[in-house]
Amino acid sequence: MAAPIGLQLYTLREAAQNGYEAVVRRVAEIGYAGVEPAGFPGSTAEAAAKLYQELGLQVPSMHGKFPVGDAKNESIETALTLGTKRIIAGIGRGDKWDTLDKIKANCDMINEAAVNAAPHGITVGYHNHWWEFDTIVDGRPAYKYMIEQLDPSVFFQIDTYWVQVGGQSVVDVLKQLGSRAPVLHIKDGPADKPEADMVAVGSGVMDWDSIMAASADTAEWHIVELDRCASDMFTAVEESHKFLTGKGFSRGKN
Repeated sequence: MAAPIGLQLYTLREAAQNGYEAVVRRVAEIGYAGVEPAGFPGSTAEAAAKLYQELGLQVPSMHGKFPVGDAKNESIETALTLGTKRIIAGIGRGDKWDTLDKIKANCDMINEAAVNAAPHGITVGYHNHWWEFDTIVDGRPAYKYMIEQLDPSVFFQIDTYWVQVGGQSVVDVLKQLGSRAPVLHIKDGPADKPEADMVAVGSGVMDWDSIMAASADTAEWHIVELDRCASDMFTAVEESHKFLTGKGFSRGKN
């Protein structure tokens, strides 16, 4: 069965500033099966959780801070409020990953976050950008060290588009990670430079037939995320849903 489709609400952050509830309701109307929150502009986790429940939207994961240090309790409590079992975060940028010592320190921190979350039934995931793939240390891209140094309980939320922008094969990465990549970020565009505008999924250069085939047995969720678009963002969100469900790659709520 095709993986359900969700929307990373960061995609609609500008519209959400003027009415979070209205934005979420529109996402549900489009037919998304779930949402992945990244903050609650003009709202709260408690209010958002009630809204998602009312609309029948699942919360497969949330973006926040790694649950370590001062952020430990905040991140875990937010996840528990939302009823999600996954906390996802990232570390930027390339200069944060450009030595073996930095890579080890980052991985140690992420592993600590996973230990902190585990007693609550929550797993921790890492969301990549392009720099983990095009930052080369001692002849290897940083992500290869991450696979080795992160505890097996830590999963990867592979952002398929950023892998390609980083110069690596999305299919190869997905096959290498297998079940360690249960939640994928789906976006599209020219994939030639990080600052390029994105487009509705299916309208860019990404080879979705190959990507979906490579992750068919392991991806539990497809999360659409568009950082920015030259076109209307709601239109791109709707077209992305239509493409992914129409091709049978993902399944919506309705």
